[in-house]
Amino acid sequence: MIKRNKVLVIAEVGPNHNGKISIAKNLIYEAKKAGADYVKFQISNPTSHISSLAKLAPYQKNKKFNTQLEMVKSFALESSKYIILKNYAKKIGIKFLLSPFDLDSIDFVVKVLKLKLIKIPSGEINNYIYLRHLAKFNLKLILSTGMSTIQEIRNAIKVLNSYGTLNNNISILHCNSAYPTPVDDLNINCIETLKKEFGDQIGFSDHSIDIFAPIVAVSKGAVIVEKHFTLNKNFKGPDHKASLEPKELTKMIKYIRLTERALGSYKIIQTKSEIKNLKHVRKSIVAKCSILKGEKFTEKNLTVKRPFNGINPMKWNEIIGKKANKNYLKDQPIKI
Repeated sequence: MIKRNKVLVIAEVGPNHNGKISIAKNLIYEAKKAGADYVKFQISNPTSHISSLAKLAPYQKNKKFNTQLEMVKSFALESSKYIILKNYAKKIGIKFLLSPFDLDSIDFVVKVLKLKLIKIPSGEINNYIYLRHLAKFNLKLILSTGMSTIQEIRNAIKVLNSYGTLNNNISILHCNSAYPTPVDDLNINCIETLKKEFGDQIGFSDHSIDIFAPIVAVSKGAVIVEKHFTLNKNFKGPDHKASLEPKELTKMIKYIRLTERALGSYKIIQTKSEIKNLKHVRKSIVAKCSILKGEKFTEKNLTVKRPFNGINPMKWNEIIGKKANKNYLKDQPIKI
């Protein structure tokens, strides 16, 4: 289980490095500069998890490629490159995260890179042999739930549990796998639904084109936010247009940090910042007109006005009928 006092922000590179390690390093640097906690990449052996017959998804359409396999191969980095990227991330001070898409990649991430936290992509949520293999390591896992029903999420967790991964090592991300996600399909209320069934370790993986959705998710209790980002939305590739550029990523993280501060406590209290205004804004019981010593206080000779430097108006009924202990001028606070 990921336990933090602040929302964990994952800057998702995905394939936005376009197969170039120089771009990948630049993206790691920008993620760190923006204030992200993790920078995340995807790792796979394309022929191990994509059939030669798999067609491009609508958001992947590209005249240059006829199949998914052709496209993914063109953007893939060799496994050895991730050793370089992990070391670079460590050097500049940002945590490194990967989503493996096949069994060999799982082994590489666990045994070679020795990562202790792994992200399960939405597309693998019903991949029994994948879940079974990953579960045996009992690592900390983040399960993304795009395109899933609630029963499919339950089934995936059941497999993970059955083969060795404890519930407290599993975090779940509400997700919609449309690139980009239409606002009407974000369904951010689902975070509350997931919390009720699976506990507090619920986050949000966002594929919408703006920064407002993660802010709303944090206000709903998301403890993790994942967002795709790129150096340039106009780069060629399937995910760039549904990603943030560095300045947008920086802005999103800034507002997430402000949001979690603004959410604050569940206790209704007088805060330090507002107490200094209390005496100026609240009111006291004061003389409505001149009152002589010994005269009774009545509804006609008393009223309530600012500032709060006398008797609390909630004691009105206790004051009415009592005798003045001195002479009062108009607007003078009553003292008993």
